[in-house]
Amino acid sequence: MSLLHTVVFTLAHAPGSPEEARFLDDGVRILTAIPGVQDFTVRAQVSPKSNKRWQFAMRFDDQAAYEAYDRHPDHQAFVAERWLTEVADFQEYDFVDRG
Repeated sequence: MSLLHTVVFTLAHAPGSPEEARFLDDGVRILTAIPGVQDFTVRAQVSPKSNKRWQFAMRFDDQAAYEAYDRHPDHQAFVAERWLTEVADFQEYDFVDRG
């Protein structure tokens, strides 16, 4: 059973700003280095139906791998130092394949 962890979000930074690019680039660099993260993607929202601008998505082999990622010191630091201060709004969605 693989788990797809996604988060859609809007940053506090102006669209197209160097700060926005830095956050996205740092997210890729930091989060993909954590063991267990697979198929990490960053996507831009294009629908006017949502006010969330970005999506991070990643796969994990199972719930245990996701929980290890969630507890990992680099993930915890990214959340504390960057996410809580630079993300204006977000929603998480976690999916498993229908059995």
